[in-house]
Amino acid sequence: MTTLQEQAAHFHALHIKGDPLVLVNVWDVGSTAAVQAAGARAIATGSWSVAAAHGMQDSEAMPLDDVVANIERIRRQTDLPLSVDIEGGYGIHPEEVGHTVRRILGAGAIGINIEDQIMGRNQLYPIEEQCLRIAAAREAADRYGMPLFINARTDIFLQMNEEISGAALNQAVTAVLTRADAYAQAGASGLFVPGLTDAGAISALCHQSELPVNIMLSRPVSSVREWADLGVSRISYGPLPYQEVMSHLQRLARNLLGSV
Repeated sequence: MTTLQEQAAHFHALHIKGDPLVLVNVWDVGSTAAVQAAGARAIATGSWSVAAAHGMQDSEAMPLDDVVANIERIRRQTDLPLSVDIEGGYGIHPEEVGHTVRRILGAGAIGINIEDQIMGRNQLYPIEEQCLRIAAAREAADRYGMPLFINARTDIFLQMNEEISGAALNQAVTAVLTRADAYAQAGASGLFVPGLTDAGAISALCHQSELPVNIMLSRPVSSVREWADLGVSRISYGPLPYQEVMSHLQRLARNLLGSV
């Protein structure tokens, strides 16, 4: 791939209902090299992992300058399409989101995740406000000449304290679809619904949303076939890869130190 625009177009094309793009989320240059060597078709960061690897908390505690510098290092490592988790866009107002997107694009990203939860609060942006924020991201990308993949994340299910079923689950799915439709009109390219694990609800979203659906898995799986059959277009793992690697490192260190 010779240009970032071509990478972006290819990244869009990788989102196929029933044949999902699998993203093993990375956090730095080393993890990027390992995931690429394993045969990844694209690279994606996870904000929790990136922050943890730099000794910080999630929820935009890591300064944007540091996020951008990390993206630049990752971009020098890989020629694969690179999508970046920008959390809430590092700003409340659409103008701030646009500024963040321009910086992310300048660092070499061709895709973003942007969430609708207000940073530091267990509350979602009203749909109209989030649409303005997504539209600002799209406008910034258009001005840059980049067909940016905007993965619009909704935290409706993450905000629930317990698993739901029946009428409550159906109501939540309807709420997600309402946001998905609005986000698509605002310029979103995909729908990211972390926290949703119910197979029936995932299938309903995949077949009713005009946007390709991204789910996040919290455990390793031997096959993605069951999720593909539901119509999922993208599977990511969020903080799981970082947690697994750090757990293994801790066990290794314990064994090595114990052998002294």
